[in-house]
Amino acid sequence: MAKPKPADFRAQAQVFKALAHPGRLLMLDELSRGERCVCELAALVGSEMPTVSRHLSQLKSAGIVDDEKRGAQVFYRLVTPCVMDFFQCVASVMEKSQKQE
Repeated sequence: MAKPKPADFRAQAQVFKALAHPGRLLMLDELSRGERCVCELAALVGSEMPTVSRHLSQLKSAGIVDDEKRGAQVFYRLVTPCVMDFFQCVASVMEKSQKQE
């Protein structure tokens, strides 16, 4: 495997940036159980649909989710389920940190 270039790290940072919001993490957790429409995710997060749509747009730009329009509704699905492994990694870091306190 080739040595990573600075552009590779910039691309990775964009993925981390897309994950860096509690509402987006909550939506990803929900999407890990199956596709959802924007209206369902808005109700889950407790935000207006335009706000949720912007969050989902960031996740889509990062390549984490994809969407499909059906009539007037847009449904989102998780296309990189491996991102949920990252959730487990973060939980491990938090657990270790709490033990050190």
